[in-house]
Amino acid sequence: MDKLERMDEFFAARTEGYDEHMLEEVEGCKECYAEMARLVPENIKNLLDLGCGTGLELDRIFEIYPDINVTGIDLTASMLEKLRQKHPDKSLELICGDYFTVGFKNNFYDCAVSFQTMHHFSHDKKITLYKKIYDSLTVEGVYIECDYMAETQEQEDFFFTENARLRREQGIGADEFYHYDTPCTFENQIKLLENAGFLSVKHVFRLGATSTIVAKKTL
Repeated sequence: MDKLERMDEFFAARTEGYDEHMLEEVEGCKECYAEMARLVPENIKNLLDLGCGTGLELDRIFEIYPDINVTGIDLTASMLEKLRQKHPDKSLELICGDYFTVGFKNNFYDCAVSFQTMHHFSHDKKITLYKKIYDSLTVEGVYIECDYMAETQEQEDFFFTENARLRREQGIGADEFYHYDTPCTFENQIKLLENAGFLSVKHVFRLGATSTIVAKKTL
């Protein structure tokens, strides 16, 4: 039986070597970090980063927009500390917690981003979160999501079924944060964002199983 690990403990145990792993071993990530930075709107002042980890996406974004204000949220304290050490001169508000319960400022952020973090959650939880993100953005705000996405509906269904089975066998509640990949297809991701209120949602980039979606509040 695959023993599921608590989400924060899973990533804390992998903080050292995490950057190298993502850049060198996960197909599409290195290219998607650069693509995400390119997609950030030029008028950016305030950015919300969900599941910011060690800030690999911020490394590239800061190259283009060094003076922005960033609110970063992540479950893993050791990853946030590594981010602080990398960018001691940047305007960073870092929050150790889960982005489902941490409050967001409404109508404040010009852009929100998430990188390889949303593929752990159910459709319902994602819609609830996407509505929070929608409300946090300015009228012309943009949400950019880069994530591991399933290639087919059958693949997505398998992951969700396995996750439910492992949680049931190990006595883990559906709302507890344990690490297991449950990627959606990019078609389903688009539907979830549209159901949350975004009017323009486009799949703009894919390399391997790593995809990027851009969602806008206005057309």
